[in-house]
Amino acid sequence: MGNGRHKIMLVDDNMANLAMGKNMLKNTYEVYALPSAAKLFEFLPHMTPDLILLDIMMPGMDGYGAIRLLKADARWADIPVIFLTSRTDENSELEGLSLGAIDYVTKPFSAPLLLKRIENHLLIVSQKRELRDYNENLQEMVRKKTEQIVELQNAVLTTVAEMVEFRDNMTGGHVSRTQGYLKLLMDKLLEEKIYMEEIALWDLELLIPSAMLHDVGKIAISDLILNKPGKLTSEELAEMKRHALMGVDVVDRIASKTAEHAFLTHARIIAGTHHEKWDGSGYPAGLKGEEIPLEGRLMAIADVYDALTSPRPYKEAFSTKEAEEIIESGRGTHFDPVLVDVFRMVAGRFAEIAAPPSRQSI
Repeated sequence: MGNGRHKIMLVDDNMANLAMGKNMLKNTYEVYALPSAAKLFEFLPHMTPDLILLDIMMPGMDGYGAIRLLKADARWADIPVIFLTSRTDENSELEGLSLGAIDYVTKPFSAPLLLKRIENHLLIVSQKRELRDYNENLQEMVRKKTEQIVELQNAVLTTVAEMVEFRDNMTGGHVSRTQGYLKLLMDKLLEEKIYMEEIALWDLELLIPSAMLHDVGKIAISDLILNKPGKLTSEELAEMKRHALMGVDVVDRIASKTAEHAFLTHARIIAGTHHEKWDGSGYPAGLKGEEIPLEGRLMAIADVYDALTSPRPYKEAFSTKEAEEIIESGRGTHFDPVLVDVFRMVAGRFAEIAAPPSRQSI
């Protein structure tokens, strides 16, 4: 009818009951009087009611059978059903409610009582729908806000990482390539279900972006050392090694200025531990084996591989095959042996990142 009134389907095999019920409701609702459950299911595909008044005792399919079919079909499972019946025993009422009916009205019923029952239930349905819509809108708002926070976090990470890379003009593209290597290793760990107990504690969406800050401590290292066209002296090398601890300090300073610093958790660990070695000969803390956080052990492989395959004023770039062999030779000394085995599985894809068409001539 298009008048905005609620639609009610009244199902009863007794024509007198149908006529009486429709007469009671027609001034308030849009009523569809149906003489059987079979007719109900013929009608439903063409129009979904706001509520069904369903007689129990009917030939063919009774009300219990009808509600079972309604609740089993996702299209109609949420339609509220009120049973209309002359039965007054407790067991019948309990059975109807257990099958999913929202109410149980006995015959004969008065018009005011039936109208009030319907009004109350439609109000509840409306409130549930409004609450669901509100929750969905709230979830969407939270999702968008979260996306904005993540975008801001990534913008901060990218800006800081680019500042460091700009100062160290010998490592162009290092940040983006090491992120690519780290993602390859992480994807393979997940695929092979390796180190899953530890990984389960991580927010994986934050790990890869956090890796951008692995060399952030270089921001405190002199340009003369960063861009020296030759090998570093022992004193200069000692100064360069400070960048790991300085990286932790920089990340801590950023975290201290914001309440939302969960995204820096991985960054701090990676910055401070990616130069540790499996045999304990690394720096800054000389950690050994699994004392080194998994993030640092992963980043060690990505960082060294990129250093090997990148040219420096004091060396030519190693080939990807040579770099692969060097990583494998460090199994159990420099690198976690399990992660070296994982690296072998994706070494070919490392090579694709290390030597794209733009770097083929290097």
